[in-house]
Amino acid sequence: MRNYHRILDAAREVLGESGADASMEEIAARAGVGVGTVYRRFAGKDALIDELLRLAMEEILTAADRALARTDGYGLREFLVAIGQSLADHARYANLFLARRASNPGDATANRSRAAIEELTARAVAAGTIDQASTVGDVMALIWALRGLVQANEEDPVPDWRRFLDIHLAGLTTSPPVPRSQGSRPARTGDRPAG
Repeated sequence: MRNYHRILDAAREVLGESGADASMEEIAARAGVGVGTVYRRFAGKDALIDELLRLAMEEILTAADRALARTDGYGLREFLVAIGQSLADHARYANLFLARRASNPGDATANRSRAAIEELTARAVAAGTIDQASTVGDVMALIWALRGLVQANEEDPVPDWRRFLDIHLAGLTTSPPVPRSQGSRPARTGDRPAG
């Protein structure tokens, strides 16, 4: 079991540095094991990436369960922080994960995560921790934007994503501006009220 964890830790480092060009030999050397040991655990690089993705998604589902256990309306915030942290942890090789996820759109893990977001959003609206006009679509857009931000700043993703998330969560807690009706215009200084 120790070699398993050493290989995974090494794979995270090497994939972060070399991306899809990472070799099993390089991962074995970084882990301090023979390449045969790596191949006994994983049939190839794809199997190794699949295992890293499985573990990352397992962490997300555990975070979803923790968030769903909350009854104070702040489960959504907790889950979004967990998603942001996972994105930051895997930022340097996230594109390899995304390629895997794109080839399996009916993934049960992704469906469970989406269901958790829907439930947590409904609870947050009901508890008043986000504005009642907020939707699951708003939350999903925030997650996509967060993912893009983390990937764009993969060299130092931690401070940026937390600040970004805080700003947008603050935005979800306020009422959106009421749209003006067609034909109306904002009052200008010096306009007199009708009367």
